Amino acid sequence: MTSQKPIAVGTNDSAQSQAAVLWAARRAHQAGLPLVVVHVVDDRWVAEPYPWFGTLQQAGEELLKTAAGRLEGSVSVTPDTVLLTGSVGGQLAKYSKKTSMMVIGSGSGHLGGALADRALQVATAAKVPVAVVGTQDLEGRSGVVVGVDGSAEATQAVAFAAAEADRGGDELTVVYAVNAPDPVIDAGLTPGALADLIVDEERVVLSETVAGLKEDYPDLTVHQRLDSDKGAVDALVEAAAGARLLVVGSRGRGAFKRLLLGSTAHGVLKHLPCPTIITRTDAVRGTI
Repeated sequence: MTSQKPIAVGTNDSAQSQAAVLWAARRAHQAGLPLVVVHVVDDRWVAEPYPWFGTLQQAGEELLKTAAGRLEGSVSVTPDTVLLTGSVGGQLAKYSKKTSMMVIGSGSGHLGGALADRALQVATAAKVPVAVVGTQDLEGRSGVVVGVDGSAEATQAVAFAAAEADRGGDELTVVYAVNAPDPVIDAGLTPGALADLIVDEERVVLSETVAGLKEDYPDLTVHQRLDSDKGAVDALVEAAAGARLLVVGSRGRGAFKRLLLGSTAHGVLKHLPCPTIITRTDAVRGTI
């Protein structure tokens, strides 16, 4: 390990955050890293220090104690606990600077596990990889899926996913969704062979993206999946339906630089198929 910074997990005692705490504890145990369970007392509606605010802090301390207690007997990790005050998303994102990974629950369970606004803030603003965990049954799942598009962020995501798959003895599936012209809908607007040409060129991009993985991970089985009939979000959600983990870059080739979270990452988190890690280009490879 090149980093001994802890894995931190935010909790509000929802079913999703309970699943996130357990997932983070197992990962910390496997990686030999410390675990910190964090709760933020939301002060958005507090204009001044009301007397009852201390009650909220006391409830937060009890919540942390309960969250840590649930791990006893299930995971050989004794977590530290931290109580913060302020904007939930902002405080967790700020705290992530002290960690090697921030783990959060997926939010409400409707609409396929739509990500809560505060959790989305963490995924957007954190400077370390962020794992988003839902309540899906992970029993019997295998494989790591990673989305690519030829960007620097995708290259980082592939490196992270390959290390993850190799470490866990999983197969790696690299998915690239290509927006090629439809030969029927776009008839008369583009040459008939343009769609095939675009797919062939992007197939080269996909091959170049995974080039070198065999040298670094000789025992790793790598599958390349080029999808030209659906968007990136649908392709990744479908590919990761039975996977142990999905990895995506924080931004893709088409994202505006001012947007810290690309549309693909955002869309995947709103339809979470399995635990999903959002990587950062400045994250250190293989540290967690």
